[in-house]
Amino acid sequence: MIRVVVAEDQAAVRAALVLILRSDPGLEVVGEAADGEQAVRLALELRPDVVLMDVQMPRMDGVAATRQVVEAGAGQVLMLTTFDLDEYVYGALRAGAAGFLLKDLEADALIEGVHTVARGDGILAPSVTRRLIGTFARPGRPDQPKAREAVEALTPREREVLACLGGGLSNGEIAERLEMAEATTKTHVSRILAKLELRSRVQAAILAQDLGLVAR
Repeated sequence: MIRVVVAEDQAAVRAALVLILRSDPGLEVVGEAADGEQAVRLALELRPDVVLMDVQMPRMDGVAATRQVVEAGAGQVLMLTTFDLDEYVYGALRAGAAGFLLKDLEADALIEGVHTVARGDGILAPSVTRRLIGTFARPGRPDQPKAREAVEALTPREREVLACLGGGLSNGEIAERLEMAEATTKTHVSRILAKLELRSRVQAAILAQDLGLVAR
């Protein structure tokens, strides 16, 4: 059973999200938050598998709340956003969010998104995600030399996996492309995150984009 906390300040939207999630027997909504501070408190208390987090909320926005939840290891964070809030997405991914979905998505896509994040994959496959990462992950950041040095210390196979992450591939797609077992892919991803001191595969994808390491 995948345990979920839903953080959304609009009561009607929150109720709709909860209703959709509860329609899947594999998901259990264990908490609801109306603001960012409450979302953090519930995540720390309940330790859910996934926190479905709105970007704009009172008292603490979703980006700040995501950073606290991820740093505490209190669950994977899946952000909700709209096209007119794209400027917040990059900050959310930098904060360690496992990915994001648009609020106008279909119910099945929301459910699948939660399952995807819960099993350790980031939501990078949709074209909108790739477009946003490409837009916000600009090369030439101040920490780029240090980051490039860390990437060069990876094994050749790990650099291949990192490039695949930058291209928005899932573990299954990486395994197929590089002709290895999916379990081996997960091991490589875990090692990459540890070596690069990153919190999520989405951050690894952004770093790959920053450094121009993108599998096509």
